[in-house]
Amino acid sequence: MSHIPRKRFGQNFLHDQGVIQRIVTAVNPQADQHLVEIGPGEAAITRLLVKECRHLDVIEIDRDLAPGIADACGNPDNLTVHNADALKFDFCSLATSGKLRVVGNLPYNISTPLLFHLLEQADCVEDLHVMLQKEVVERIAAPHGNKSYGRLSVAIQARCSVRPLFTIGPGAFRPPPKIDSAVVRLVPDVNKIAAIRNPVLFNQVLVSAFSMRRKTLRNALKKVADATTLESCGIDPSLRAEQIPVETFVSLANCLATKTETDTTE
Repeated sequence: MSHIPRKRFGQNFLHDQGVIQRIVTAVNPQADQHLVEIGPGEAAITRLLVKECRHLDVIEIDRDLAPGIADACGNPDNLTVHNADALKFDFCSLATSGKLRVVGNLPYNISTPLLFHLLEQADCVEDLHVMLQKEVVERIAAPHGNKSYGRLSVAIQARCSVRPLFTIGPGAFRPPPKIDSAVVRLVPDVNKIAAIRNPVLFNQVLVSAFSMRRKTLRNALKKVADATTLESCGIDPSLRAEQIPVETFVSLANCLATKTETDTTE
């Protein structure tokens, strides 16, 4: 397959065979597993994955690329190509016999909303191996107190175990991007996800807390909770968001959810 990359789809095609094999080795597909690949592009990774798993579904938004993917792989019976937008795709509809393993070179311009779309369907997903902008992976994996720690760090770590795997330079792609990429393994934790009582409120807390990073929680969260309420939830209002561990943000949001429910019933 030879295709002119389209900027509107954020297309950068992998061509480095060493990197391709390294990704497949990290995924370690097994013969009894159901895999889903997002953005297969020119099928560089697809060709290898489809040989190792029970079934492989691929989601490709580009109407010009989608028809050639099966041909590039030799038209195997265990490959299904979906010409669709991954941001709108119902991944759980594919999980008819066990959880899915998701692999993808995610377009940088939609990587964050696509991750959250996948995590909304975490009940159907065993793990994700995704390639992102290196800076985004650093933010996802950052511990509290680190300069990269922020809303994305808390939102992902509150739902998954996170393991950055390796970095990939621009030369592995066509055309080469202007930044480094990185592969990260995310394993959704259904217990962690269930522990977030009100996901909407949890998100509101994170947005407020990190939108004004230099301000204390007393000021940053004043639209969500006053200082007295924060203290009653075990939070020091004089701290800043980057000083608060992931578990504490979950506890805070749950405490506020409980208070909201109590106020509503009184």
